[in-house]
Amino acid sequence: MTHAPLVASVRWGELSYRCQDPKRNPMPDQHPIPELLAPAGTPDAFRAAVAGGADAIYCALGNDFNARRSAENFTPETFAAACREAHLAGTRVYVTINVVIKEDEMDRALAVVWQAWELGADAFIIQDWGLLSRIVSEMPEVECHVSTQANVHDARGTAWCREQGAHRVTLSRELSLKEIERISREGVELECFGHGALCFCYSGVCLMSSMRGGRSANRGLCAQPCRLPYELVDEQGTVISSPDRGRPLCPRDFCSLDDLDRMRDAGVGSLKIEGRMKAPDYVHAVVSVYREALDDLASGRTPAPEVDAKRHERLKRAFNRDFTNAYLFGTSGDEMMSYERSNNRGEVVGEVVGTRDLGSRTVRRGGADGGRERTRRITEAEVSIRLTRRVGEDDLLEVRPVDDPDAFLTCRAESDALPGETIVCKTARPMPRGSVVRVIRSQEAFDAVDAALSREVARKRPVDVRVTCRIGRPFAVELTCADGTSATAEGFVVEPARTRAVSEADLVEHVGRMGSSPFEPRSFSVEMDEGCGMGFSAVHKVRADACDALVEKLLAPYAARRVTDVTTPRVAARTQVAAGAHAEVCALVSSPEAARAAVSAGATRLYATADDLDAAPGGWPEGVIPWLDEVSREADLPRLDAHVVQGEALAAGTVSELALAADVGAKPEVRPCIPVHNSDAVSALERAGAAGFWLSCELTLDEIVSLAPHATTPVGIIVYGRARTMTSEHCVLQVANRCIHDCARCALRRRNLQLKNIDGLLMPVRTDIHGRSRIYDSRPTDITPQVGELVSAGVSRLMVDGTLLGPAEVARQVRRVVAALEAAMSNARIAPREEGTYPGHLFSPIG
Repeated sequence: MTHAPLVASVRWGELSYRCQDPKRNPMPDQHPIPELLAPAGTPDAFRAAVAGGADAIYCALGNDFNARRSAENFTPETFAAACREAHLAGTRVYVTINVVIKEDEMDRALAVVWQAWELGADAFIIQDWGLLSRIVSEMPEVECHVSTQANVHDARGTAWCREQGAHRVTLSRELSLKEIERISREGVELECFGHGALCFCYSGVCLMSSMRGGRSANRGLCAQPCRLPYELVDEQGTVISSPDRGRPLCPRDFCSLDDLDRMRDAGVGSLKIEGRMKAPDYVHAVVSVYREALDDLASGRTPAPEVDAKRHERLKRAFNRDFTNAYLFGTSGDEMMSYERSNNRGEVVGEVVGTRDLGSRTVRRGGADGGRERTRRITEAEVSIRLTRRVGEDDLLEVRPVDDPDAFLTCRAESDALPGETIVCKTARPMPRGSVVRVIRSQEAFDAVDAALSREVARKRPVDVRVTCRIGRPFAVELTCADGTSATAEGFVVEPARTRAVSEADLVEHVGRMGSSPFEPRSFSVEMDEGCGMGFSAVHKVRADACDALVEKLLAPYAARRVTDVTTPRVAARTQVAAGAHAEVCALVSSPEAARAAVSAGATRLYATADDLDAAPGGWPEGVIPWLDEVSREADLPRLDAHVVQGEALAAGTVSELALAADVGAKPEVRPCIPVHNSDAVSALERAGAAGFWLSCELTLDEIVSLAPHATTPVGIIVYGRARTMTSEHCVLQVANRCIHDCARCALRRRNLQLKNIDGLLMPVRTDIHGRSRIYDSRPTDITPQVGELVSAGVSRLMVDGTLLGPAEVARQVRRVVAALEAAMSNARIAPREEGTYPGHLFSPIG
């Protein structure tokens, strides 16, 4: 006889069952429900993610090779324990190695991969093309995901990643649902951003933190300069940005809670929650909200309005800069920006309606154990707050005056209160009427995560239980997970009852007591004869043996892992520069006039962007090479692809354009925005068709000297010019609050505007005709004094980046490089670096 399936008593029972279903219970004719991918920067955050219902968790082993190196991250011991708990709960573990790898670091980075794999990692998230190549060739059983840091944002680039051995591609955050749907047709699993902090710049091409202070986003040490105040100034230094838009580079946080059905229908395979620097309460709150919503989507349920409102409240009371989903619908205007502030906005819950000064008093500190006693006077006040939304006891409130927002303070709610009520809170000073009050830390969220972390098992895995109780045969318990993994334990031989016979309900109760095991019953099937007798302690032992057997079965694939042969030889370096080494002087120019000026000054190889070439067709000297954009979304392809011609040179800014060039037989050079920091990356990209390299400005001279000889194709470097530090889909000029929503007619776009930072440094801003902004370094980089060493190392192309220069200045800088090259070749003295410039990272390595 079969017992009717039971409803799991713990909510996570149903939840976890769907998490483990390989197809995630899609409705007929629908895409699977996306995997819920959660962040973990600490072991406690990891357990919070498991408890919250994550299908997968991304974290880092060690602090050397991941994009959140300032997080606590994991030791081998804590990582192994986390993997065990995750795998028993049905959660996968992904390890982030999502930074560029230096030449002398490759073996250590691979060692981290090998160690993490042996300890239980399910996949690796990778930015560096050299590292990906090594893992694919040496560890083909390892699952590799391409990081969003790799700057992939179209179908062709995604397909190229698959050809390099990637199992999944994490797309750029800027993409719309329509673009994601197109890319999903390539048959590559897609990971897309679901919730959390947005970068202002396209990921992987941001150099602002690096060029301002050496903390490179490509090395996991971003200092987040985008969150700081800036002013937009004109040619005379006059501020033209709107006074209420003090943080022009600070986006709101992304939130897709209301768009999960659309993301599923677009083919999103994994929904990523950002937050490896976030606390466990944030991780648990956000993950559990999305878990509940995805479960509703899987079952076809529509949540009641009050349930949906409560979920939004939980998100608002976790850290947020307010929310946007603009990118999903193809917009990137003011609606996505947090111009006023970059810190936690929380949720508005009321306003101050009264205040009272309580005076001051003296407090004493110290004096114990013979220490010096100190006194200080503190002021005290009360504020009366009329609530528009509920608050809970011990919620942390922010009180911020409307007219003086920097004069904010915090206080605590002393009790639960509902909308419409007025509460009184103690503050350090009186606050003006009308001050806005927000909940910025929810005590409810802290209590929830504390309860989750105090459990012996963060989340139990639901199992279907089959009990066999036949007289004269061994009593047996079989446990089966949703993915089909099962284990059986047998024990005592069942005998006829001598007194009271055991009932079916008895067996369901006692076998179902799974206690401290990582499992909970989801359903029962009981096959039993009438009149069976037994002791329940014996039943408990068989059930415990079944649990132990299932644990062993689930962990067996990881326990069996052993890395064996990882000794694939590396590409041999050239031992010396060929006799007669030489270099040509190149120039990146923005107009035909600048091109002609560069040629007259001695440049022999010219480059220009696709937009500049299209703006003046027929006016350019013959042979100008297209310098293609660092962004190539589907809408960009027609204008960029037109410049990819069989047999002709081009500079590819994305792997998508590199792939097209290889397919048509063009000669693609790799721009610096595809960072190449090791010889394995050189070899991998040359195999993919690269016909040359422009090295990153983040490399030191020693690194260039070490790296350049490994290339079998020409290597170039920009020796003069301002580094492009950011490329953003949002137009920075909107901070002036004058947008006419017509880039072709925009007068601001034609001016030489700059962002001024808090130190007074000026960074040029240019917005192209497509509304995409680029921000440039405050100082030009000048490494012409090192031309001799560069050429000796095998660098054969020396570029003046004249993007921001007029024809006369382009000519002057080209002449300087020509003179430096001639001096180097004749062993003469090279002129010093120009005043007002700096050598970038040539002598100061990034972290």
